[in-house]
Amino acid sequence: MLSRVEKPARYIGCEEGSAAPEYTEGAVSWLLAYPDTYEIGLPNQGLQILNEILNERPDAVSERTYAPWTDLEAEMRAANLPLFSVETHRAAGEFDIIAFNLSSELVYTNLLNCLDLAHVPIRVADRTHEHPLVGAGGHATFNPEPLADFLDWVGIGDGEEIVGDVNEVVHAWKHSGSTDREEVLRQLSQIEGVYVPSLYDATFDGKKLLSIEPRFPEVPEIVEKRTVADLADWPYPKQQLVPLTEVVHDRLSVEVFRGCTRGCRFCQAGMITRPVRERPAEQVRTMIQEGLRRTGYDEVALTSLSTADFSGITEVVKATIEDDSMGCGDVSVSLPSLRVDAFTVGIAAELQRGRRSGLTFAPEAGTWRMRQVINKLITEEDLYASVEGAFSQGWRRVKLYFLTGLPTETDEDTLGIAELAKNCVAIGKKYNSGASVTVSVGGFVPKPFTPFQWFGQNTIEELNRKIYLLRDEVKKTKGVQMKWHDPAATFVEGMSSRGDRRLGAVIEQVWREGGTFQEWSEHFDVGRWNQAMEDHGLSVEWYTYRHREEDEVFPWDHLNAGLHKDFLWQDWRDALDEVGLEDCRWTPCYDCGACTGYGIEHVVASATPPAGGSQGTGQDLAKGHEVSVQLLARPVGAT
Repeated sequence: MLSRVEKPARYIGCEEGSAAPEYTEGAVSWLLAYPDTYEIGLPNQGLQILNEILNERPDAVSERTYAPWTDLEAEMRAANLPLFSVETHRAAGEFDIIAFNLSSELVYTNLLNCLDLAHVPIRVADRTHEHPLVGAGGHATFNPEPLADFLDWVGIGDGEEIVGDVNEVVHAWKHSGSTDREEVLRQLSQIEGVYVPSLYDATFDGKKLLSIEPRFPEVPEIVEKRTVADLADWPYPKQQLVPLTEVVHDRLSVEVFRGCTRGCRFCQAGMITRPVRERPAEQVRTMIQEGLRRTGYDEVALTSLSTADFSGITEVVKATIEDDSMGCGDVSVSLPSLRVDAFTVGIAAELQRGRRSGLTFAPEAGTWRMRQVINKLITEEDLYASVEGAFSQGWRRVKLYFLTGLPTETDEDTLGIAELAKNCVAIGKKYNSGASVTVSVGGFVPKPFTPFQWFGQNTIEELNRKIYLLRDEVKKTKGVQMKWHDPAATFVEGMSSRGDRRLGAVIEQVWREGGTFQEWSEHFDVGRWNQAMEDHGLSVEWYTYRHREEDEVFPWDHLNAGLHKDFLWQDWRDALDEVGLEDCRWTPCYDCGACTGYGIEHVVASATPPAGGSQGTGQDLAKGHEVSVQLLARPVGAT
């Protein structure tokens, strides 16, 4: 079949760094699945990390699979060939566990398609003990209710420890000889961070969700997310895969810290991954050095939600660029997630000593008023200083990322994006006449466990109006280009992200009518979604566009991401009052709940605050000791 498909290298494995799985009698077999194409899924660090961790266990064996593109899918269905692993081409249905990494709601239909290709019933109720246990994890599972009918179990939070605990339960169940599938699901529900949807009943009153409650006394009422306290204990991936074919983000990736305390109110990742846990700088340097030597890459990406906040960032970048022991020539260091107010000329100067990669800054909003609403507390001066630092060190292109459709947004805020871009280009042209700025605009989607989870999302029509308004303004400035995300896809993402389990029937209908690869514009069709909603008597307005009430029961209220709901509500009210909150990494504790119960606070390797920032215990801070700062909250702009 491979000679008849577009990219056969997607399906053959053979990557540098991949290990042949060793199947031993009684070991639990895992198939880790990324429900998108190989070139999108291969660079995913989560899948690679869990694959390595499982294969290091004597009682487990793990392989990977990805969603086959439409050409191979047609061949597979015609020949009745099941979904298979890329390492050994083993049939997916032969594994004990199939576990999906879900990074976006738009891949939900692909998950169903992969299960169907695996010859596994898509619904939990139709599976027997002979079928694999189907699980999922990732940011898009913090509200797993739309997938409740399809998933046997869901991992909430960090997966490094969850997979080991799940493996032990399934291993014991396999060896017990039991054929009672509910038995193993009830045992899985006892694991911290594991949610088993079929063990909970959802009660509705008309459109309203009244409650989601456990069916058995031993099943927890609230499922707590799992948090890895010390990243130094998990220096993975140790063998990053190097593919034989082109993939996105084709470079060495090293995670420098997890979590974020900036408190951007739109950012689900920043909320659900708290508290901040930094990887020791020495470990980062070792992982970079060994990774470059092993893979042959000459580019390394230092990943996190805000990489320039890493306390040892300048030293790590400098050491990487100056280290000539790898023999791979000039090394390019990429900082994919840059805070405007944390990027300095010093960092720019170090980066430019290697090969220059692209620089992307994310002001998110066009005016200071709007940035106070979303708690992205960077000023125009912050942005212009960072852009000047980049252009002055030889960069010719800068990308600026913004959101539109934010709470309280006006046309003045929208047009402010064009004004910022115009001023940034003017700065660039002082250093190079060919300087350019690309403005990338995404439609805002309210997400669970954020202060904006109560916000009514902008309609497709309103998002289109704002984008065209901005596009016409941007055209007036030479050197500024604009790209934007399809508002119709934003609508579907928003509907799914805050949906309840009644949306499962909608997702299934869209899939059955051919709606796979919904994150790919050539396959996306919003008409399928609207029709499915109508066919099942569900209101688009109710799920997507209306504001929520303070006491509304959310589909994710029986899960705990570590954040107090009353904290999020107060932060939502502060947003409407245009009150910002300073970064609690350096000064105040706002009692959001993220640190409670883990025995840790926001501890960083070097607690020296940014210039001009508030000081904590001065001597410890000055010495760069590990400290935890607890001060009274002092909201920016509060009276």
